[in-house]
This record gives sequence, structure tokens and C-alpha cells, in this order.
Amino acid sequence: MKRKKLFFKECHLAGRQYHDANEVWEELKVGTLLELQRDQENPYDKNAVAVVYSKVVDNNEKEEYLLGYLPRTSNTEIAQLLEMGWASIFECRISKINEDAHYENQIRLTIRIKQNQQAQNCVES
Repeated sequence: MKRKKLFFKECHLAGRQYHDANEVWEELKVGTLLELQRDQENPYDKNAVAVVYSKVVDNNEKEEYLLGYLPRTSNTEIAQLLEMGWASIFECRISKINEDAHYENQIRLTIRIKQNQQAQNCVES
């Protein structure tokens, strides 16, 4: 049986104290799905990948909260894939939360690669 997801990387959320995490802290739990977005305008890191929490509000609009970034030591491959239009292959979830830890260690992320359904359908045909 083929796996639906493949482990890719685990890392801490960087820069959490400078962004919106406090606004949604009570909503963040182990397993919360997050989005990876390429930030080519970031003046501090040429390979910056933002970690974003999204939620739907009353009028069915999506609100996005920038939680922080993938660490500089863990973002090069993902940044390149995002630039090539492969954002949908990644699944990023919170794997650990420790509010008593130092800011840089409070949120741990697990990134997996999802199975490409189009390729799978071609193999099965």
C-alpha cells in the first residue's frame, strides 16, 4: 500500500516573536494545518518561506496570520520548489507547542510531501 504522505523535514518556527502568533495563540494546537508561502521580498533572507495560519471569518473571507518563517538553515529546497509552483505538495502542521520555551523553540513544525494524485491516477490507469 502506498503512503499518502512522506516525511520531509522537521524544524522550529523562526521569528515567532516578531509576527502574529500571539493574536491566534489560543487557536494553535498540535496538528494545526499551516501554509508555506514564498516571501521573495524578505530583506533578511533570500530564501524566506513564511509560515501562515489561515482561518475563515464570519463573512466567509479568509484571514491570514503570519506566524513566522522556516529557519534559514531549513528553507532552501522548499523555497525553490515554491518558486516552481509546487506549493500544493507540502503539508505543514504543528507537531509540538511549548509556551514555556524560548520564543524560537515554542512551535515545532513537521513538513510532509503529499502524494501527487494526478501522477497516482496515471499509474493506476
